[in-house]
Amino acid sequence: MFNYRILGIIKRELKEKFLSKSFIITTIMFPMLLFVIGGVQAFLVTDEAASKLNIVCEDQNLTQSFQKELAVPESDLMKEGKFSFNFYTMNREELKKHLDDNKKSMLDDKLTGVIFVPDTVFNNKIMEYYSKSPNNLSLSRKLNEPINNVLIGAYFSSKALSANELKFMRGGIEVNGFKISKDENIKEEGFGSIALSWVFGLLLYLSLLMSGQMMLQSVIEEKSSRIAEVILSSVSPREMMTGKIIGSAITALIQMGIWLATVITVASPALNFLPADITVSIKAVQVIFLMVNFAVGLVLFLSLFGMVGSIFDNPQDAQSGMWPVMMLIMIPFFVAMSMMQNPNSPIGNVTALLPFTSIMVMPVKMTIVEVPIWQLALSIVVNIVAIFFVFPIAGKIYRVGILRTGKKPKWSEVVKWLKYKY
Repeated sequence: MFNYRILGIIKRELKEKFLSKSFIITTIMFPMLLFVIGGVQAFLVTDEAASKLNIVCEDQNLTQSFQKELAVPESDLMKEGKFSFNFYTMNREELKKHLDDNKKSMLDDKLTGVIFVPDTVFNNKIMEYYSKSPNNLSLSRKLNEPINNVLIGAYFSSKALSANELKFMRGGIEVNGFKISKDENIKEEGFGSIALSWVFGLLLYLSLLMSGQMMLQSVIEEKSSRIAEVILSSVSPREMMTGKIIGSAITALIQMGIWLATVITVASPALNFLPADITVSIKAVQVIFLMVNFAVGLVLFLSLFGMVGSIFDNPQDAQSGMWPVMMLIMIPFFVAMSMMQNPNSPIGNVTALLPFTSIMVMPVKMTIVEVPIWQLALSIVVNIVAIFFVFPIAGKIYRVGILRTGKKPKWSEVVKWLKYKY
């Protein structure tokens, strides 16, 4: 029963959490750090050293084609100002000598690499790349299109195709997605839903982990410093655990609300913070479901973290008991992220309706595909049912463990605590 003693514990937890440096830093600074990290990552991706490449072809005509495609000032690679090319026509024997002559230059980073284009390239499109770092994905991604254009142009040069026909063949495909929903008209959908699902998944993942760690640390500190014994002279262990869970949950919900307000502000079309091809449409039902689902998930997971914290006397020993709970957060997170690649994944559809996993998976799923209301309700109900199973077990372990100190208990001993009478 909810009473004034539980209310006192809640007030204590809120005061302790709201005034802590960790809460202030993570709540206010996290959105800023998220944008800074994203900007730094974008800078690191674009900040590449200049590349000097030797392109060696067995066919003289192909060499000339590469020169026309890559070395002209109007080409995309030359406009970047980070590429320079030398072109040669050689057979394989001459290539070996060329590699020996340039080996030191490649090792000293004076030459990025040598691309060899054999005559057999028109049969299988297989080339060879010699370099100190041959698995440079960024370089391969930038060279793939222009090199493919050269090969297509050379292959069809004798087919009497017009310039427009060649241009069409060289171009890639672009797919515009249109979302079909029950209650709305068909409308074009860009990358906004993917971006929103990533944000929802990341916020839930980080918040559950941080809230759980804070709960774990708080319980261990109170136990090791004997503060718990003082508090338990006025309240029961169940009341203490209930108050701590509710207080921590309220703190995490306020924090999540601030983060979501930041996301909604950034995604607002009126502010134009996002690129034109990323249009994020956040519905009220999505925000409401996310907060309700998160609140239920907090009670469920904080019960587990509080239980683990009561068993051990220090964070080092608690690691062994914390990992199973951490896996209940990490595995659903990876499943949720995989749904961005395959929204109709059978594993994703099942885990979106299971206790523990649905807390992370369902919010991500609902941003990508149309989810019936009954499934949203069911995902919350199954976790509420899980609370009625988990909370009594956590309470029984907590009431014994919070007062026990000294030797690290064995798991067989922890199981026996469930049989103790009040």
